[in-house]
Amino acid sequence: MRLSCPYHKDREGELQALMPDLDFVIAEFQDSELPRLTPRDVVLPEVPRKPNVVIGMRRTGKTYVLYQEMHRLLAAGVDKRDILYVNFEDDRLYPLQEAVLDNVLEAFFRRNPEARERGCHVFLDEVQTVPGFARFARRVVDTLPARLYLTGSSASLLHTDVATEFRGRGLAVEVFPMSFAETARHRGLDVFAGGAPSPRVRSLLLEHLDWYLEVGGFPEVLDLPRALRIQTLQDYVELVLLRDVIERHRVENAVATRAFSRLLLQSSGQRFSVNKAHKDLKSRGFQVSKDTMHSLLAYFEDAYLVYTVPIFSQSERVIASNPRKTYAVDPGLASALSHVTATNLGARLETAVFLELRRRAGRMLSGEISFYVTAQGHEIDFVVGDPFTRHASGLIQVSASVADPSTREREVRALTAGMQELGIRKSTVITMSEADIVEVESGTIAFVPAWQWFSRQPDEPAEVGTDATRRGEGT
Repeated sequence: MRLSCPYHKDREGELQALMPDLDFVIAEFQDSELPRLTPRDVVLPEVPRKPNVVIGMRRTGKTYVLYQEMHRLLAAGVDKRDILYVNFEDDRLYPLQEAVLDNVLEAFFRRNPEARERGCHVFLDEVQTVPGFARFARRVVDTLPARLYLTGSSASLLHTDVATEFRGRGLAVEVFPMSFAETARHRGLDVFAGGAPSPRVRSLLLEHLDWYLEVGGFPEVLDLPRALRIQTLQDYVELVLLRDVIERHRVENAVATRAFSRLLLQSSGQRFSVNKAHKDLKSRGFQVSKDTMHSLLAYFEDAYLVYTVPIFSQSERVIASNPRKTYAVDPGLASALSHVTATNLGARLETAVFLELRRRAGRMLSGEISFYVTAQGHEIDFVVGDPFTRHASGLIQVSASVADPSTREREVRALTAGMQELGIRKSTVITMSEADIVEVESGTIAFVPAWQWFSRQPDEPAEVGTDATRRGEGT
């Protein structure tokens, strides 16, 4: 069955002229070996006639998640000739027209006609840049025996198109920079080896934690020297701002956009308000309106550059009127954008904990992760719970060290009050290395070393007070 082109016949000659380039692009993939890669803890679900839509910030490894799936298919006996891969940021395909999607599929079937009947696997990378991609994708899954995989760098574009065109038939999978466990695997450490780690392995995991909080998880920079890594991460931010904010949304004030993004990335883990940020930028001579800054913040979130977290409350008014907390997409990225003398280890650890909560939550509902302020004004870093019922199921505090008795007492006091006010019997303090169990009138507070908390199996319940913690391991 031939997919018909919706364009007028007088354009067929023009469209056919693109075919030799498409043939070359397809042949280039078919004739090359798939790159070797560090396995990611990202699973693409297999549901008939449901495309996988892989979304996340640029350079987080979405393409390599596709390569990982291709490796899996080849190991399962799929013929590589039945796999089509096209990256729509390839400049040989520009200018992109909607018809390029039909043409690339026709070029693939000309090379391998049998795939039209026996089935194929179609991988379309950064497809959100092509007009009408969602209509094409729906038509493919409706009319061909094809498994379809899409990637893109825009949350709203893909979420909107998946919702309107696929009508619940697309499966969105978020990809973040590599996690603590994934980067450990890249460096030869298996944090999921099972059993209590030996003292030597614990020491290696503690060293890796320091490394991870500074370097982060963008795959390309893991093996780069420090100066080049920082420059590369800064270039990533510029790329996102240029392609996914300034160009996509036709933003005119590029200078203020860059200054605002740097302010947010440098403030990862802190409460944020547009009013305060507006005064800050204005004092430095930037001319930008509050309305523009509200729009820019939405664009940054759409591009997965930063995330905002609301306060936990039963009142919508309280949620709307309170500042949110902001987090960078990666602790290494936040570090690369901060001043050379900035060494806020606690903020980087809190950023890493937030990102791990996001990974474990999957495509979370708005408000599923929030922060809390007790009646006495004590802040709790994270509340995990149902955003619809406003029911809290877990409290997490992050503190790089609780060696100082006043710091320890502050964290215990905040969690004791939060547990009592929200009706929770267990809570967690994540530290760099300290472990303990504290019984309070509201319940149990577990102090858990970050390397241990990050090393929890992806499908393991997020319980506090594990046996290893109760024994004080990791101190």
